[in-house]
Amino acid sequence: MSFRSFFVSLFVLLFLAQDPLTPDTWPTGPGQLLVPQQPNDELTSMLEQIDPVRIEAIINKLVSFGTRSTLSNQTDPVRGIGAARDWIASQMQEFAAASGGRMTVNVPSYVQTAASEIPTDTVISNIVATLTGSVEPDRIYVVSGHYDSRNTNNTDGVNDAPGADDDGSGVAISMELARIMATHDTKATIMFACVAGEEQGLYGSGFMASQLKAAGADVQGMLDNDIVGSSKGSTGPAGDTNSIVDPFNIRMFVQGVPSFTETLTQIQSRVGIGAENDSPARQLGRFAAEVASNAVTNMTVQTIWRPDRFLRGGDHESFLEQGYPAIRFTEPNEDFAHQHHKVVDGVQFGDLVEFCDFEFNARVGRVNGAVIWSLAQAPGTPQNVVLDASVLTNNSTLTWDAVPNAASYEIVWRASDVVQWTHVIPVDNAQMGVRAVGADGFKSPAGFPFAG
Repeated sequence: MSFRSFFVSLFVLLFLAQDPLTPDTWPTGPGQLLVPQQPNDELTSMLEQIDPVRIEAIINKLVSFGTRSTLSNQTDPVRGIGAARDWIASQMQEFAAASGGRMTVNVPSYVQTAASEIPTDTVISNIVATLTGSVEPDRIYVVSGHYDSRNTNNTDGVNDAPGADDDGSGVAISMELARIMATHDTKATIMFACVAGEEQGLYGSGFMASQLKAAGADVQGMLDNDIVGSSKGSTGPAGDTNSIVDPFNIRMFVQGVPSFTETLTQIQSRVGIGAENDSPARQLGRFAAEVASNAVTNMTVQTIWRPDRFLRGGDHESFLEQGYPAIRFTEPNEDFAHQHHKVVDGVQFGDLVEFCDFEFNARVGRVNGAVIWSLAQAPGTPQNVVLDASVLTNNSTLTWDAVPNAASYEIVWRASDVVQWTHVIPVDNAQMGVRAVGADGFKSPAGFPFAG
């Protein structure tokens, strides 16, 4: 479907500023400060239903399978990744039964041939509960955690690998949100995913993202939750006895230049207009920080401007590689002693339930719930946003494609050295974007204009 372009000409006021370029001091004049979106009553009610007791029960159940290594037994009914897969799927089916037909559950699988960290051909299975949108079912948002685990030896499919925090905590968020949102009507489609093969090389998420891309799916946002279950972390290497507790913050990792998908020419164009900090993933990250840092979540989203932690990776990268905006949530201070390991020299290493903070895990769930529901209830992100650079002028003319079900639009802007969108009336010498506004007030992430 094609839509006619909208355009707006924006008169630019010039200012002589003596103060540093900050949102509070420059530029001044007409316009207003951007007020962050707040959860409405329905969303607030859903977020309040996220239950730390249920999250604890989910993580305990996942740990009870002994190991969830991708290489572990897939047919034993009580131990191994196959038993975990079947239990997660059965739980998702129970949630779907209460949805009035809106939610469906499937277990897409494929055979991964022997590869790095995969010594023999191995079945990789994901569990996906899909809550189909009632207004725009073809617009999709994904929230995910990986249900496979590992111990020190990543090719050990026999010995225990409890995987409580990494990543039972992320799976618990996908499952809790699926349970709660199944009984609500969403405008766009939400996919609640639990993927496998992460520890061996992002195989499950790679399969999911590539299948969506091959189907031409319009995925406008993906949230990856990996290691989000503990507020207490280490300040040093694994085994360091120093620790820090930070229960009300969550890190969010966000890619800048879309190096996986943009050509050198496209990257040069991006750099030429100063848009290194304005990729689709960065706009998704700005949106997440805006809608999820509030009194309802009782959390602050700490934005980290890089794809992931040093020397590590996550399932969001599989979606970035397919050109989909994606971000990763991870606890503020990791304790590497409680990832993957066992008891070493009398020190209790290991990813065990006793090291998780379920209240914290629930708050991270509220962050995800605020983001994914706000995305799915708002119109889609404006596409083909263009700033007319054909004429030397102090006026700025923006065009964009009409967004289905948008009641109005907002031009958002910020000074070029400021991280978040700060104002809703644009000026030159600033970065600008366009976002769509639904009739109920939900607002989309911003689309960023390229010069045309």
